[in-house]
Amino acid sequence: MTTYRDRAEAGRVLAERLTALVGDPDAVVLGLVRGGVPVARVVAERLGVPLDVLVVRKLGMPWAREVAFGALGPGGVQVLNDAIASRLGSDDIAEVSHREQVELERREQLYRGGRPPLDLTGRVAVIVDDGLATGATARAAVEVARRLGARRVVVAVPVGAQEAYELLAAEADQVICAQRPSEFVSVSVYYDDFHEVSDDEVIEALTAIA
Repeated sequence: MTTYRDRAEAGRVLAERLTALVGDPDAVVLGLVRGGVPVARVVAERLGVPLDVLVVRKLGMPWAREVAFGALGPGGVQVLNDAIASRLGSDDIAEVSHREQVELERREQLYRGGRPPLDLTGRVAVIVDDGLATGATARAAVEVARRLGARRVVVAVPVGAQEAYELLAAEADQVICAQRPSEFVSVSVYYDDFHEVSDDEVIEALTAIA
């Protein structure tokens, strides 16, 4: 098992696999908030393309929030993992969805900082996260990018579960996953430094890269 020192190192590894997009005027790197942003920042710097954020909220099981039964994105996008969501009643799904929708809207307002809504018309959207567990968040991000007009959607992650990779490969135009361990545990296991990314860290990254 190979671990990354931190998210910046993971970003450098991903950038080496995305060299075909260096300087591409249509490309934009989208960091999934919040953990994907430090990875995406390095990717955008190395490719010489703009960085933006995509706010997608995981819908976690009420008794185990780290286990996702789906995800929400801007514009009313909702993706459910039916195999997991079927364990919940409609009231539980509605309660979790409402709570995460409130947080999604807060973060959209905070991170966009008065900038216009994300417009991906005709763009190559490179969606970057720090890893794939269930893939629910990334699947929602792919759908959001398509609804926002992206002509091509690439998902790039440093590490991920094989099952999640296969689900995404069927939906995105390209999926780059630097590591797919045969016995995936959790994303955090593959990093020495996996600190919780703050709102300030996200805003600073967006300010640094136009």
